[in-house]
Amino acid sequence: MSDYGFDFLATYGFLIVSMLLGAMLGLSLYLPLMAGQLSLASPGFYALGGYIAAILSTKVFPSTGATFSIPLLLLEMVIAGAVSGALGVLVGVPALRLRGIYLAIATIAFVEILRVLALNLEITGGAVGIFGIPQPFQTPLGYLWIVVPLLLLSMFFVYRLENIRIGRALIAIREDELAADAMGINPTYYKVLAFTLGAILAGVVGAVSAHFINTWNARQGTFDASIIYLTFVLIGGSRTVAGPVLGGMVFTALPEVLRAIADTPNLPLWLASFLRDGRLIIFGLLIVIGTIFFPQGLVTPDLFKRRDRTKKMMPTGVRK
Repeated sequence: MSDYGFDFLATYGFLIVSMLLGAMLGLSLYLPLMAGQLSLASPGFYALGGYIAAILSTKVFPSTGATFSIPLLLLEMVIAGAVSGALGVLVGVPALRLRGIYLAIATIAFVEILRVLALNLEITGGAVGIFGIPQPFQTPLGYLWIVVPLLLLSMFFVYRLENIRIGRALIAIREDELAADAMGINPTYYKVLAFTLGAILAGVVGAVSAHFINTWNARQGTFDASIIYLTFVLIGGSRTVAGPVLGGMVFTALPEVLRAIADTPNLPLWLASFLRDGRLIIFGLLIVIGTIFFPQGLVTPDLFKRRDRTKKMMPTGVRK
């Protein structure tokens, strides 16, 4: 690799890892959407996973060397996923009896409850949070050894899930819950399952993120984060695995792009300020525009079907 390549990775290593983490958070929201459930609870489970890792690494598994033990990090990820999954079942059973906007409001309330608890509990550090979370790697790029395999496994799992009986049941519930119920599919069971899988993934990502960010507080799980994650899926695509992955990566990088544009010389002060601080306004506008003109997002199943049909229509020599 050239010196330019190394300089690029060194400069944007933090952003690259953040984009991959954003892609997995998009998948955590995509899982309940497979069953047609607009759940905004992912930031709550993400914050919970981060607090679990932060508390374990600073109080239970204190680091004695220069870097934190990677096996302990993997153990924290397992614990965070298990606790998030258990809480997902407890929350999902009553909450998923609601539909549409009522479910969205209920999950937002769940996120706010966790945020208020984090602000007032001593073990979470209150409003200040937990600082000095030990690092398992010397540089941000080191986290790629954890994040890249985790993302690939998550994508493969969700892709396979869509193509087996469980996935087909989730899609049937999304398209017509009453018809699915009449066919012998238990909507409550499958909706809770999808919700719990999303909670587990968000909790695991939170555990990794706590070490990556090096500090953790109640700002990590807020209503603002719910809107951002929703943008990942609605604009990226809510009907295929590639949609939330692409959306999570692009919209994680978007604030940095906006800040770079804001630093352009001779830009009006009001516009530069809006580009730096108006992220949520821009995301909200994108959601409105996207749902009007791209109701299934930018990446849709038809996009891949058209590509396959085009390949089949090409002569063999051209395809090669």
